[in-house]
Amino acid sequence: MLAEAAADLGVALHVQCPGADDPAVGLAASRIDAALDDPEATRRLASVCGAISFENEWVPIADLIPLAEAGVRFVPDLTALEPLMAKRAQRELLGRLHLPTPRWCGLEEVLAPVPSADVDNNDAPVTYSPQRSPFWDGGSALQPAPGATSRQASGPVLPPGFAFPLMAKASRGGYDGKGTRVIANQAEIEALVAEVNPPDWILEERVAFEQELALVACRDREGSVACFPLVQTHQHQQVCDWVFFPAPVNHAVEALARNLAASLLTALDYVGVMAIELFYGPAGLLVNELAPRTHNSGHLTIEACRCSQFSQQVRVVAGLPMGLPDPVVPGALMVNLLGPESPLDPGDEARRLEALRDLPAAHLHWYGKRPSAAGRKLGHLTLVLEGGSHAERLLEKERRLEQVRRIWPLPSTPQTPPLPLK
Repeated sequence: MLAEAAADLGVALHVQCPGADDPAVGLAASRIDAALDDPEATRRLASVCGAISFENEWVPIADLIPLAEAGVRFVPDLTALEPLMAKRAQRELLGRLHLPTPRWCGLEEVLAPVPSADVDNNDAPVTYSPQRSPFWDGGSALQPAPGATSRQASGPVLPPGFAFPLMAKASRGGYDGKGTRVIANQAEIEALVAEVNPPDWILEERVAFEQELALVACRDREGSVACFPLVQTHQHQQVCDWVFFPAPVNHAVEALARNLAASLLTALDYVGVMAIELFYGPAGLLVNELAPRTHNSGHLTIEACRCSQFSQQVRVVAGLPMGLPDPVVPGALMVNLLGPESPLDPGDEARRLEALRDLPAAHLHWYGKRPSAAGRKLGHLTLVLEGGSHAERLLEKERRLEQVRRIWPLPSTPQTPPLPLK
């Protein structure tokens, strides 16, 4: 989709990817055949282009710093990307900026210190000096009192203010439900601690949200910030199922989300497109995750807005003026087409895709990804909604979603459990 946007703008796009079957290759001006984390290949890529950007956040920053120091332009800049590479670093950044998030702690913090055998009185209670985290209110990192020696506790102990169930998240590499786990009780947290390297994971409170929302924002080299419309998202087995615009919230919520985005992008001196995933509920608006790239929640901008998120990314990287993110339709529904449990035979797949194309006001985007794994995002369908009121659009959304799912059902097989990250 970035390649399509570049072609529409007349911007030559060069790609670094490990295979000629990558969906972007057919529209690229040239291809560097290499792994995405190969810095020497990125050096060759830099020799044929004026700026380099990224389509995911798994960026080998340490390997790219020498290239930046040699004059290669990265958009966003590597210093802006660095605090966004891991969930723990994101939480720390948001805390420093006083932006709201769920309460969290490092998984290693549940390994509470207790007195060691060489302390004179082993029966004496252990005291802790809570080190108030600057990143959220109400939690503490447990530290031994000054002068105390310690050994690891026999089992995990939740920090004050935390209670089951909790969310455990791998700090790096998690995506579409991978690297996350619901921790329902003491036995499950003990199992997690035994399976993974605790400093590589964080724990979060389970948020009682009413809606999941997302906002795609962008900032250019001159410091101007623009935001696409706020959308509602819905997950199926921790993978995005559908996205609905306009989000069913009042204007004050969207204004708060836009202010939050502007503060974040400006503080980072971030240039490019960023998606902000949000929870909205009794605790107000909370930042769930940050994605320093174009994002699934912004796919509907291709049909719903004057300028799509992909066109905006190309414009910003190429140094062109930003386009207008204003909506051009009353509403839109984007539905992800996830891989079924068993791959479809080519004839059946073709018939289903043709039926989707034939739906009224439907726009099919088929990515050409292989293989077709269960739950993998193989494409998406955007349906333009015509309802003039919020209530009409909600009814229309449900009706159109049912039409799509009759043709392309959701996979029922649970996602593969996340592998431990040691």
